[in-house]
Amino acid sequence: MARRILVLVSLCLFAAAPVSAQEPVRVGVLTIRSGPIASCGRQMEEGLQFALKERGGSLAGRKVEVFFGDSAGQPAQTRAKTLELVERNRVHVLTGPVAAFEAYAISDYVRQTETPMVISPAAADDITQRKTNPWFVRATMSGSQVTHPLGEYAAKKLGYKRVATISDDFAYGHEHTAGFQRTFEENGGKIVQKLWPPIVTPDYGPYIAQLKTSVDAIYAGFGPTNGQRFLKQYAEFGMKLPVLGMVTTTEESSLKSMGDEALGVITAGTYSAAIDTPTNRKWVQAMRAEYKDDPGYCTIGGYLGVLFIEAGMKGVNGKVEDKSAFIKALRAVQLPDTPQGPIRLDAYGNPIVNVYIRKVERREGRLMNAVIDTYRDVSQFWKYDPATFLAAPVYSREYPPAKNIE
Repeated sequence: MARRILVLVSLCLFAAAPVSAQEPVRVGVLTIRSGPIASCGRQMEEGLQFALKERGGSLAGRKVEVFFGDSAGQPAQTRAKTLELVERNRVHVLTGPVAAFEAYAISDYVRQTETPMVISPAAADDITQRKTNPWFVRATMSGSQVTHPLGEYAAKKLGYKRVATISDDFAYGHEHTAGFQRTFEENGGKIVQKLWPPIVTPDYGPYIAQLKTSVDAIYAGFGPTNGQRFLKQYAEFGMKLPVLGMVTTTEESSLKSMGDEALGVITAGTYSAAIDTPTNRKWVQAMRAEYKDDPGYCTIGGYLGVLFIEAGMKGVNGKVEDKSAFIKALRAVQLPDTPQGPIRLDAYGNPIVNVYIRKVERREGRLMNAVIDTYRDVSQFWKYDPATFLAAPVYSREYPPAKNIE
């Protein structure tokens, strides 16, 4: 009889054990540590690690164990690393990846295994549009979400009429360039030339030599390292035309290695180290102290990934093992005050956020993406009806069609 009572007491104590007494929450991080976008992977990891350090290595009362999967920027390796994280490391939640094509590569597997995932910073448009995945939530943005405002800004506020584009030839480059083209042309502008260097282009000289000079500006849509290399060669060729670009063209991780060639470049993004709010000023100061560097879009991506996971965990009292409840909580996340501003999700799991028009200026002895205009509460669908938007093809090299090429 005494033995039966002891067993019952033990069971009751186990059932009443606090969440903190359970095993650690295992977080799988898909990153890139080599190749032309490895700097984004590094900054993503820094943002994530800093967020965990701020929280003492725990989220919602549970210790966190982090596992990294280095995809090397290859879709097949991204799939292999995702499988390893889920099946060998038994992670409760995934975050990352860095590149748009990686998000597409693992979507079916994540759906099959019902693994909650916070996409951050990959900006693949269709992951939260026609190919929406119930196990995905995005913490950052879709690629064209920020170039829709930039296209309108270039036509209406800068008064540009003719623009040539040159962008990385992969999904991210295709989608954000198409978003810029659509709104620029809808507001009276014309895209008269489109060039697509491969993402591993060693020399941009042959492409720069092809750029039309009878335009008002060049749209340069590159990832961080490629943006730095392009702008350097653009200046070496003596090009004087104004440059517009994507957030990563003048990513903070690259700005520190740039010179006057970056001055005046106007880009659009959801983050800048120069956002003048108390929350961002405090965060930038802390990140500079920790990493001797300004945080950028990729850094905030890693940081927001943790903030989303934490908020989702709080929504289920730390019980991430209940995957259905956890993903439901993740899709309900609202963050009213982050370094980049307020964030809430749409019905497709994509953030509605502020989009900042930024111009590279020299401040306090360093190059920074100074905020010169702000579009608030921007949806991935811009000003379009979502159903009408989704009935059209996904943005690509061919869509929208380039009707004004000369």
